[in-house]
Formats: sequence, C-alpha cells, structure tokens
Amino acid sequence: MAASTKTLRTCEQGHQYYKSSDCPTCPACAHAGKPENGFLSTLSSPARRALEHIGVTTVQQLAAYSEKEIMKLHGMGPASLPRLKAALEENGLTFTTS
Repeated sequence: MAASTKTLRTCEQGHQYYKSSDCPTCPACAHAGKPENGFLSTLSSPARRALEHIGVTTVQQLAAYSEKEIMKLHGMGPASLPRLKAALEENGLTFTTS
C-alpha cells in the first residue's frame, strides 16, 4: 500500500494544516464550529456536516428522513445511527418509514 502524500494548506481564516484528501475542511475551523450541546454535538464532524448540508439542525427535521436516506449521506457512518436514534427517542420521534 502506497503512503499518502499530505499537502500543506491554509484556510480562509489563516489556519495551516496538512491533508491527504481533496476535502477542503480545515480541522481547526471544524472544531470551532462544533456545537456544545444538542444531538449534533454527539456526532463526528463528517456526520454533522452531512446533516447540516441537507439542512438538518433539529431532531424534528431529522425525523422527516428514513434511516436509509440518512445512511446514504457522505460522511455518515454506522456509529452515528445509534446516536441519532437515541436523540429521536428522547424527543418521542422516529425516522420516517417512507
């Protein structure tokens, strides 16, 4: 397996970081933007960004999607699903079945 080549990048805020992928997300900016509470705070950054990208910021909005739709999102992994289900259950909600 070939070693990945990391390149030095600088974000719009001036943070410098190394990345081996095409992902433009700055780790420092991503950490600063992570919510301190709520169900989004329990998720990894890629999973949180995947939900935010489709406009999901509340459990009520999350309940409008099926598990299958959520799992198709880029950045959403299997470890996130139990956390999402728990957040829905705490609010008396479930994923849609359609």
